[in-house]
Amino acid sequence: MSYINEETTEINGLSLHTIPTTKFKTNTIVLKLLSPLNEKDVTYRALLPYVLQRGTESFPTSTSLRQHLDELYGATLFVDLSKKGENHVISFRMEIANEKFLSNQTPLLEKGLELLAEIVLKPVLDGEAFKEDVVTQEKRTLKQRIQSVFDDKMRYSNLRLVQEMCKGEPYALHVNGEKDDVDKITAKSLYEYYQSVLKSDKIDLYVVGDIQQQEVESYVKKYFDFENSHQQITPTINKQEVQENEVIEKQDVKQGKLNIGYRTNSTYRDNDYYALQLFNGIFGGFSHSKLFINVREKASLAYYAASRIESHKGLLMVMSGIEEKNYEQAVSIIKEQMNAMKKGDFSDQEIEQTKAVIRNQLLETIDTPYGLVEIVYHNVIAQINRSYDDYLNGIAKVTKDEIVKVAEKIELDTIYFLKGMGENA
Repeated sequence: MSYINEETTEINGLSLHTIPTTKFKTNTIVLKLLSPLNEKDVTYRALLPYVLQRGTESFPTSTSLRQHLDELYGATLFVDLSKKGENHVISFRMEIANEKFLSNQTPLLEKGLELLAEIVLKPVLDGEAFKEDVVTQEKRTLKQRIQSVFDDKMRYSNLRLVQEMCKGEPYALHVNGEKDDVDKITAKSLYEYYQSVLKSDKIDLYVVGDIQQQEVESYVKKYFDFENSHQQITPTINKQEVQENEVIEKQDVKQGKLNIGYRTNSTYRDNDYYALQLFNGIFGGFSHSKLFINVREKASLAYYAASRIESHKGLLMVMSGIEEKNYEQAVSIIKEQMNAMKKGDFSDQEIEQTKAVIRNQLLETIDTPYGLVEIVYHNVIAQINRSYDDYLNGIAKVTKDEIVKVAEKIELDTIYFLKGMGENA
């Protein structure tokens, strides 16, 4: 028995993915719009979904739209943005009760899909533009979202590492765009950008729950029509030459932030991706990892020390919080742990423990509808067809030699340190 049964069909300019399951009492609808990251559009794109969720032709105000969601047995609607490799993804998420479990047989799934289609395809307009007051309000909120990254030094140091490491690459752009570009956007120019999104974005619609595929297809045919000729996704190619780079920045911070970026030269598309997952788990991904034990526990150098991989760009990021005086020693110990991984200095027990933790994580992820969608959406980004069962089996079969081989491909790119303005700074 497969963990995930996904059927995909092409309908009216979008890819419909139905995932029938009796695990949830609600139905979840996720619409994803994908476009390559680029400097010209990134801020428009960060603003657009928040304007779209403010009103439609039938429900022209936020209040009337939210009231309608309440009438649909408390349906919820969220929007968000993410970077997947060098792609910028807008997500609309709706969760709605399954009418099978209600005494009143209102066709809730149909009404949910109808409403989501209207939010995306029939926004409230003022002539050939979005409503001026809505755009102004959402621009103000977007500026606050961008500023919040600068106020949170952990997020800020990660952003700065990416900016330094990926200079000249689309991945350097922030998911929420650039603060200086927000004011240039007008209600009319945003509407023009929105029209280009409908024509050229890669659009995927996921419906998860106790559903019938043919029924869902009929609703999608009825309400969604994009007529788009979306651009082909180009999987991210890594920069060829890597030179070690050190960047030290001073700000009024009490705790230093040490972030180190590596090029893995391996992405979700590659056969050694499973081994890369194991590598990261043993190196810095979990509480039993080398970074956690050696940098944080044994040497007491860091308040936190962990690593994560960016699956579609081929990056490995180390994040730690340290005292400024411990900078050289912390960098040295992190490099030592990387060298230990390349030499195979880790035990079979560490491998088995990491496999068990990754498996549990993967099984937990599909316990939520949105997590389940995120898992299967990796295939769209990577343009491959790897089943969830293949993923679990792939992790289980990784050998020590494969982990060492993938470790040998990893190259140190950038060390970024954010330190305080102390006397010795």
